[in-house]
Amino acid sequence: MEVLPKVESDKEVAIDEAEEDRQDETAASTLMLKSNPNRPERAQEVDLSQYPTSYKENSPQEKLLLAIADNFCCQYVHLYPDRKPLLLSPLNECGVQKFVSTTLRPTLLSYPELYSWEGCASFVSEFLSLKPLDPPIDPPRHLYSPTWLMQTQRGSCFDFSTLLCSLLLGAGYNAYCVSGYAVKEMCLLNQSLQECPLLGKATEQKRQVKKYSVKPPRDLRSGFEQRQEERRQADAQAILLKKQQEAERLQEERERLPPDPLLGLRVHCWVLILSGNREVPENFFINPLTGKSLSTTNKCFLGIESIWNHQNYWVNMQDCRFGCAEMNFDLGDAVKWEYLLYGTTGQSLLLIPDMKKQQEAEDDEEVQSQFHMETRCPGGMKVIQYRKAKLEKFAPYLLPDGLVTRLTSYSDLDCTQPSTVKEWYQHRHDHLEERELKKTSNVTIEHFRPGRSYALKSHRYITMTPETERQMDFYSHARADGLARRVEMPFEMTETFEDRPDFMYHRHVVFGKRIKVFGPSNTEVPDQGQRPLQKVVERFNRDRSKPAGEDVAERIFLVSEDRIQVTYHREDDRIIPAWRNFIKPRDSGDSQNPHSFTPQMASTFQVDPFEKPSKNLFLYEMLVHMMKEEERVALRVKESEKEVRAILGVREQEESSIELHISIYNTARNERARCHREALERTAKEERLRQEEKELDFLAPLLAQLGDPENLTRQAALQLRNDCLADLKQRLIDKANLIQARFERETQELQQKQQWYQKNQLTMTKEDEDEYLAYCSDAMFRIHILKLRLSRHKDKAPQKYLALDERLRRDPRLANHLW
Repeated sequence: MEVLPKVESDKEVAIDEAEEDRQDETAASTLMLKSNPNRPERAQEVDLSQYPTSYKENSPQEKLLLAIADNFCCQYVHLYPDRKPLLLSPLNECGVQKFVSTTLRPTLLSYPELYSWEGCASFVSEFLSLKPLDPPIDPPRHLYSPTWLMQTQRGSCFDFSTLLCSLLLGAGYNAYCVSGYAVKEMCLLNQSLQECPLLGKATEQKRQVKKYSVKPPRDLRSGFEQRQEERRQADAQAILLKKQQEAERLQEERERLPPDPLLGLRVHCWVLILSGNREVPENFFINPLTGKSLSTTNKCFLGIESIWNHQNYWVNMQDCRFGCAEMNFDLGDAVKWEYLLYGTTGQSLLLIPDMKKQQEAEDDEEVQSQFHMETRCPGGMKVIQYRKAKLEKFAPYLLPDGLVTRLTSYSDLDCTQPSTVKEWYQHRHDHLEERELKKTSNVTIEHFRPGRSYALKSHRYITMTPETERQMDFYSHARADGLARRVEMPFEMTETFEDRPDFMYHRHVVFGKRIKVFGPSNTEVPDQGQRPLQKVVERFNRDRSKPAGEDVAERIFLVSEDRIQVTYHREDDRIIPAWRNFIKPRDSGDSQNPHSFTPQMASTFQVDPFEKPSKNLFLYEMLVHMMKEEERVALRVKESEKEVRAILGVREQEESSIELHISIYNTARNERARCHREALERTAKEERLRQEEKELDFLAPLLAQLGDPENLTRQAALQLRNDCLADLKQRLIDKANLIQARFERETQELQQKQQWYQKNQLTMTKEDEDEYLAYCSDAMFRIHILKLRLSRHKDKAPQKYLALDERLRRDPRLANHLW
């Protein structure tokens, strides 16, 4: 490995101090609970007296392991005096030295999110807050346990890696903690020069070239002129590209950080996952501070001193002159990786983790109860600064509006001019999921999940005032009218439909200006009625059940001009469609006085010149039908306007009084569900106690025969006493008879066996004789036991009878009648 610049530190003194600390570890752990200079900053917030004994002292196996580590460290310092001391036995939160491998404890928590490396890394990066190393060029003196980190939610990069590696090992990954060197930005968690991962970059979709397509028309332009034009465009593009490159160069110079004087010396800790387990295809690093995966050849990692897991410890012997790009992670190669314990898997260390699991079984349950997945961030919130962006994360139910994530994009590097604000919500009663506000245009875009009123999917608007520019998208499959989109302008409205039975897919409405209305004092009064219609255009898809000449493709209601235009679908072998135009009559007809109709009120174009023209009666009926359709369309447009006002009114009310949805299974927040559950549990407990008391009540069967009376007479009480004593006496007699019957049966069977033996004694084999002797021994044993049981039963039967009589006399239901 490359020899790094030597840091001024007295290694021999450090080793002596570690030896003294280990000799006095018992006294130190006791004094630490009161006043210990090695005690961490936030120790006063945690009751260390409740920690298991294994945190405060070392077992004989751990002491042996520490001695091995010290011996290894002395040899390492002697052979490589210019390399930094290894992190082998730092102090834990109780001031006791612990070998780094024993601090790792494979843990699988009962959360599905923590079963993948992505979920574990995201959790650790959000759950903990960074405490930078001080000094940044030396490993830390303390390495805290996962229990401590769960309670304090603060630690160094080594603590981050310890917790993450423990979770990954528990999830089945081949994970290791890595102690090495990294760039300043990674060590200090400075992401101000990185792009926010939530800012998706627009990707240009390649145009698909169809195999069979219509050939384009022949280009008749001059080839010379085209080449001249292309040359001029190329020159202009080159000039523009040069300007862009110059601007990018200046931008990079402005963003470039000053050189780091400690480059290559800053200590950092991260996690290595080797391929093999959990179908991991190749090795990769995980930065625990950000939760992101990085390649093992990433330039941010400048070198590796050592790696360890819960079984062994390895020292890197490879050259890190070019970082980790050419490093080999075959831990079985003793030339490139020097192991501390014998064997690549450290079999001698396996006994210690097993022992620790037994000693810390209660602590495992404590670790799982130290946090909730919802409030994973310290204080319930976390802020991350990116390049021209700021990301804020909040725990669910922390804010009253349900906000969980806010991403603010800026147009300048100093992040003083916000351009876009995107917010994500959860558990909103109005089903709001995402809101985006573009500061430059003041446009707001809201997205809703399925289930809200009017099946609203998204809403794009500038202001909530009706009859202004806006766009609403709907879940068309959840609406009876199949509405998918509604785009509204001050004097226009366009609606798009999907999967309608009448095949309509488009409606465009043009409104006129409102008529000014003046009040009694000649003051203008705003008109709240429907805006006057000028034009309505409806388009329909092809209905294959009808001929193309009878299937309407478009109908236009020119309300202001009293005209109606109907266009039909084009036939497959035609280039133009058929159409009909109508002029509405001036008079208003009814059933008594029908509309007056003249041939000049209808004009028709037929594609087929040999087709017979339509008769006047057909045209008249069609005109009447279209006039009724115009009335229906006007009514639908009015309903659309009312729906827009209703949606806006509901949204204003929802934003003024925001409500969050709480599941009935979330008893911690749902007060009603919690009270109901407690009432059910209390009722079930009372019923169970009553049932147990009823089962233990020896008078319950006899009282049931009397109808369970509340008050007993003296005669009934005496009868109960006599019946209860008689029942016990009969039970005692039956038991004695049962034991006597078994005794007599065993005795008779033994006598029969003995008689059989006397008859067949001379012809029996050795096996038959052994079997006979074994049977006799067992039979004598059973007879002896039955004789003892019968004798004991005869001795205890009078005592049980007297005890029951005394209990009956003391029973509160019979005591007043028996004394």
